[in-house]
Amino acid sequence: MSQRRPNLQHYCWWWFALIATTFLMMMIHSHSSFSSFGGGIVKAEEVMIDLEGNPHIKSNDQGMTSLSTVYDALKTHLPEQTFAQVRRILYGNEWKSLSIPEQVRSSAVKNKFEVRAYSMIHNVAREQTRPPRIVRLGLIQNSIGANTTEPVDVQYKAIEEKIERMIDAAALMGVNVVGLQEAWTMPFAFCTREKQPWMEFAEEAETGRSTLFLRRLAKKYNMVIVSPILERDSEHNDVIWNTAVVIGNRGNYIGKVRKNHIPRVGDFNEATYYLEGNLGHPVFETQFGRIGINICYGRHIPLNWQSYGLNGAEIVFNPSAHFTQIMTGISTNYFKSLTFLKNSATVGALSEPMWPIEGRNAAIANSYFVASINRVGTEYFPNEFTSADGKPAHKDFGHFYGSSYVSAPDASRSPELTRLGDGLLVAEIDLNLNRQVKDKWMFQSTSRYEMYAKELNEFIKPTFKRQIVRDPSLNGAFEEETPEQSL
Repeated sequence: MSQRRPNLQHYCWWWFALIATTFLMMMIHSHSSFSSFGGGIVKAEEVMIDLEGNPHIKSNDQGMTSLSTVYDALKTHLPEQTFAQVRRILYGNEWKSLSIPEQVRSSAVKNKFEVRAYSMIHNVAREQTRPPRIVRLGLIQNSIGANTTEPVDVQYKAIEEKIERMIDAAALMGVNVVGLQEAWTMPFAFCTREKQPWMEFAEEAETGRSTLFLRRLAKKYNMVIVSPILERDSEHNDVIWNTAVVIGNRGNYIGKVRKNHIPRVGDFNEATYYLEGNLGHPVFETQFGRIGINICYGRHIPLNWQSYGLNGAEIVFNPSAHFTQIMTGISTNYFKSLTFLKNSATVGALSEPMWPIEGRNAAIANSYFVASINRVGTEYFPNEFTSADGKPAHKDFGHFYGSSYVSAPDASRSPELTRLGDGLLVAEIDLNLNRQVKDKWMFQSTSRYEMYAKELNEFIKPTFKRQIVRDPSLNGAFEEETPEQSL
């Protein structure tokens, strides 16, 4: 039988098609702000938004703002088997990707926000006496939307428009509970120590414009919304609070909680504006579970987390505004909501090494889910301010590193949102896992609350004495025996 001779023209066309396709894919990748990355991700590339709000693609820098997510870096650079083991240790049981509707993908590309969607319900045992209690959480992280020199109303509306688009996308994903970041309605201007115009962003918790705006969306989408704002309490002499408002899925106001712990570190000059909250650790019983809100700095305090657990929380949101401190120099462009600068000198990671640990640790220790939400972007202000660190005055706080994620009580957690831009994280969870973990590990059953209560009660007394057993050899009263004496 004679062999068929190769068709040279066929091979030429085949190679031409391959080269053309490869070139086309490279062009698409290099000109896209977002690309599909697995079934459950519309992944953010590096995007800088200038004063006019136009997206620009920048090449990778070698600074701290060149990394999008730790998860993606590990997955990209580690061999598959090694990545599986590293993921198991750092992220626990795997969270599977959820499909993202094309309408959501289109909105993400158009409006420049990342979408990631995961489910962990396959890790939860099916029970005979209780049906699954499946809830979809939506975590939204966002940069500011207008120049900080613009009028207050312009700045607020620019952020509100962003939030509405992302909540619309969350609704299309079937989200039941949306959580927003700390003080989402405004720039995080407390670093400036200036009272005006920033105090004008404060509003009444129940009747303020952001609450009325979100009540409309909550009712429209049958969705509970956690809305952290700057509150002005006109009933009590116009006192200002850092507050989270909880809005029910019928568009009703449920209640509020105030920030319990105020930082006194770095540029977090929040005590210039408000002091510690006075509402304790309320847990809000909603259509989709019992919700607590541990605002920002409170996540560093284990007893703060525990108090929400003692009050029956099943999900605790941690809306935050934490940054990576980078000296970027003085800029005449006050608003670069997502800034990626070459030659940026890192002067301190501050809280970022803590961020992926604290939410996961709280979920484990208290047997509930934790939704960790962080602000994103770099915010520039009109006037320079100092940081009491001996360094020159500057106009930016640092880069808020986003990286929002959800932790489960079984020590697993979702991959995080990008460090570089706006994002929506959808997490499908089963609240039955809380009790299953309590039964398995028995942290609550083996806790010694009466012992802790006694020790804390003693500690708060002025006469408290620490329970220290001193080695007698430290004060010279103990003489070492010689070998002959010991015989």
